[in-house]
Amino acid sequence: MANHHIITGNWISAEEDYHGACPVFRKRFTLSGKKVASAVLYISALGLYEAAVNGKRVGDDVFQPGFTVYQKRIQYQQYDLAGLLETENEITVHLGNGWAAGRLGWLKLPKTSRHYAEKPALIASLVVEYQDGSTDLVITDRDWEYAPSKILFADLYDGETYDAGYEAAGWKPAVLFPHGKEMLIPQEGEPIREQNVLKAKLISVPNGETILDFGQNLTGYVRFRVKGEKGAVCELSHAETLDKDGNFYNDNLRSAKAKIKYICGGGEEVYHPHFSFMGFRYIRVDSWPEEIKAESFEAVVVHSLLERTGKFESSSKKLNQLYSNIIWSQKGNFLDIPTDCPQRDERLGWTGDAQVFIRAAAYNFNVERFYRKWLRDLKADQKPDGQVPDVVPNILPEYNNSSAWGDAAVICPWQLYLSYGHKEVLEEQFDSMKGWIDYIRSVSKDGVDWNTGSCYGDWLGLDAPAGSYKGSTDENLINEAYFAYSTSLLVKAGKVLEKDMSEYELLYQKIRDCFQQNYIRDDDLVCPTQTAYVLTIYFGLCNKPLLMARRLAEMIQANGNKLQTGFVGTPYLLHALSDNGYEDLAYTLLLQEEFPSWLYSVNQGATTIWEHWDGMNDKGEMWSTDMNSFNHYAYGSVADWMYGVAAGIQPDEEKPGYRHFFLRPMPDKRLGSVQASLKTKFGTITSGWYRTNGKTVYAFDVPANTTATVMIEGQTIEVSSGHHEYKL
Repeated sequence: MANHHIITGNWISAEEDYHGACPVFRKRFTLSGKKVASAVLYISALGLYEAAVNGKRVGDDVFQPGFTVYQKRIQYQQYDLAGLLETENEITVHLGNGWAAGRLGWLKLPKTSRHYAEKPALIASLVVEYQDGSTDLVITDRDWEYAPSKILFADLYDGETYDAGYEAAGWKPAVLFPHGKEMLIPQEGEPIREQNVLKAKLISVPNGETILDFGQNLTGYVRFRVKGEKGAVCELSHAETLDKDGNFYNDNLRSAKAKIKYICGGGEEVYHPHFSFMGFRYIRVDSWPEEIKAESFEAVVVHSLLERTGKFESSSKKLNQLYSNIIWSQKGNFLDIPTDCPQRDERLGWTGDAQVFIRAAAYNFNVERFYRKWLRDLKADQKPDGQVPDVVPNILPEYNNSSAWGDAAVICPWQLYLSYGHKEVLEEQFDSMKGWIDYIRSVSKDGVDWNTGSCYGDWLGLDAPAGSYKGSTDENLINEAYFAYSTSLLVKAGKVLEKDMSEYELLYQKIRDCFQQNYIRDDDLVCPTQTAYVLTIYFGLCNKPLLMARRLAEMIQANGNKLQTGFVGTPYLLHALSDNGYEDLAYTLLLQEEFPSWLYSVNQGATTIWEHWDGMNDKGEMWSTDMNSFNHYAYGSVADWMYGVAAGIQPDEEKPGYRHFFLRPMPDKRLGSVQASLKTKFGTITSGWYRTNGKTVYAFDVPANTTATVMIEGQTIEVSSGHHEYKL
């Protein structure tokens, strides 16, 4: 029924191109005096929309209809308007360029924007059903009118210009927009909402600029109250950090202007951007018509509506701050798609980032619906031969098909299955998963040796050669390791779906044999790096993992108990150690405070996870301006070790979704306590430990209708629901 109602509307747009200015569309209509039983608005846009009925905003969602592969999938939303309608009515809809028709990406190409549409367009149907069974239908067509709106400019990267004193005039009939309707789908992802509000503090900086500090790097926008004469100008600039001198710094935003310009209409007014969001902690007030007061400003945090499921706490304040930073980076980068960063001229759904973080993400929040929507876009953007793009939705000119990035097609569905226990995600994504493996086979020597193509390598690994972003780990080793790992997961997924996987089981053995022939000599790696050892151990590619783990440990110790891993090695680093008897060294890395380490950025005052281990050095100097995000969740993947090893909550592949699970915390004498909780569909699991009188007390809560295997200090204990404590 909903699809039918949507299809009755037509795509409409403005005749002219406003080049970033936002048109407003309106439709006036009269309803009969009959009693209304229901009134539902079905609405979508190429671009972003904001609708109102009789001057009242429709719904609480922002940045709708969201970011999808618009050629194949455009979400529509539906809203109950029964309480807003009168006899005489007016619907107004503002349109912004958004992801579909706005600037996306940093590449200097002839077409660096408008990847999906030349200008924004609107489609809507209002279905009014009366108690007597009759209906009225209001649809988008040529009878709608449009005019320029108060929003003179809006861009996701560059910000917004708004003239409060402008009144729409010169209304013209809307024009039909040539675009199909077959790609319209009901809302699949979580709605994007305003989540919470942070207060501002005025701070003094050496160069005398007026700076507001919200105390937290966040994603969203500023809402402010201002009183100025008509035509008075307010201008605000955004930044994540201050420079080494303590002054406002936004060079790392690259070409993203992230600027708000507000032109007063006279009188006191409240405003926030409509079609632009920023990643920021600081605001520079460049122009203001009255005395600047901190209480006039607040930061509105915006992200997808995700249910918080996990919590972690320890006796270490710095470790707790690291955990907080991970939570804030996830919130800041889960705005409809899993983005790499929310501030510069990028903000794209990098597949590599999404897969290395998904396990941590699923502990922190319920991300099943969020990721399933994104995986449908991955499948929609995947080529018929199985190639997977670097970013989803894909706005880059070429497919790179890099290992660890394209493998998101396999790793993400499997992780969702483990976390939530619904095999439907495997059924839905199986052809995509298989397609990626088959593509690798097609470009590999003899179908098993993947030594071709481009690869991001161990991105941002600290052992990178001079002038390179890639760590020193052999790219072909990374290719082959991920080929094996993803094939093993495909086999598992196929067996869950009761498919004959004998062909891929044989393929896995051949890939593993190939890996050993190419990269292992005399029980050691041919090209040893920290990341090479980590992948070899964690992906089960060697016959003597304990020996390899010892070599990895020796390499780390020889480096001063410090890591060198990048995006590929870091997610599995601590696991490779603790799975093989080196949990003490894993904790040493987790608690390391000198550069490079997780707590180094905490000591530098970070409130989110950095893209680079040394985004800012201890002198306050920046790593670079070209690629230096201070809100990048990839290294926050360590949260899955904090939940799964330090606190010990681990899913069981045989009974996914935590129907049965393992509780195997690993204490460390440098901490007094660790506790984590995880809300599942059965209830909340808690697991942790604390020290008292020279003993370690382990405490667990097992929800009703579940069982757990407790593994502590060499003991294995099967437990049922309830509270359990052990003092050892």
